[in-house]
Amino acid sequence: MPSNVDPALVEALGLDRTTASIESHGGSGFSSAYKLTGDKDGKRVKYFVKTGTGANAATMFRGEFASLNAIADAVADFCPRAHAYGEMQNRAGVHFLATDFLELGGSWGGNRAGSGLSFASKLAELHTRENTSLPDGTPFGFPVTTCCGSTEQDNSWKASWSEFYADNRLRHILAACLRNNGPDETLSESVERLASTVVPRLLGDGHLRRSSERGGGPIRPAVIHGDLWSGNHSRGRIVGSGGDTTGVEEVVYDPASVYGHSEYELGIMRMFGGFSSAFWREYTALVPKDEPVHEWEDRVALYELYHHLNHFSLFGGSYRGGAMSIVDKLLKKYG
Repeated sequence: MPSNVDPALVEALGLDRTTASIESHGGSGFSSAYKLTGDKDGKRVKYFVKTGTGANAATMFRGEFASLNAIADAVADFCPRAHAYGEMQNRAGVHFLATDFLELGGSWGGNRAGSGLSFASKLAELHTRENTSLPDGTPFGFPVTTCCGSTEQDNSWKASWSEFYADNRLRHILAACLRNNGPDETLSESVERLASTVVPRLLGDGHLRRSSERGGGPIRPAVIHGDLWSGNHSRGRIVGSGGDTTGVEEVVYDPASVYGHSEYELGIMRMFGGFSSAFWREYTALVPKDEPVHEWEDRVALYELYHHLNHFSLFGGSYRGGAMSIVDKLLKKYG
């Protein structure tokens, strides 16, 4: 029987084309999702495949490919590993991403124990892992563009985290807000003022320092998931490309990574909630608040601002009010 799997996928994954098959497996507003099964090196295997159309999909999948593998390289069994991305051979303009398959939400048989590591401990390991392979002198950024939702993020390398956050995040997303929602003098002037004054005040070199428990000194770049709301975290089993399956693990997915300040991760986690007080107690015990400690809440609010602006850019509506509330509060205190 002829395979219903595009030849580009079969070739990229090294599958036996005579046994490969693919079926719908959910999706999102930005992509369609499939379960791909087949034989490889004499073993039955399965993959999770996303597809999307156009240049934005190509950029999104390239960024997610690099993001997943950066996380997988840093922390074992914390996310599916990505295996291939590219363009379909028989469907021009349709792009794909193929990753390990995730069995989530009780869909697995049995309940074989995994590593036993909590979500807080895995995230703490991600945020404290030293990265020795980054470009000399420009440690903040990422090798490729990533997408938070469908927003393409500028990850060009910067030597200063303060400069990266002001330029590559706040000013970049402000431009997208104005492009998608029209001119807005109040928002534009307020965000620019905050980027020029509050960001260097809170995140500037020589002011923001690692916690004394972690040795102090300048902050060091960590791998950040980048879009870690509660919907991108679950418990499940990872089915590897060789057919091997983990026990039940705390897992994350759909990342938009960057090498940055670990507290940047916490902005979207606080924005939407969904993480228990027990999680926060364990995480902050493992990753103590950076210094100055008394400015921690304001730093997290500053990082949360980016996601309010991103949601305003993508969806409009009340997200502008959430953004302006944070901007006004921080400008009143530091501007």
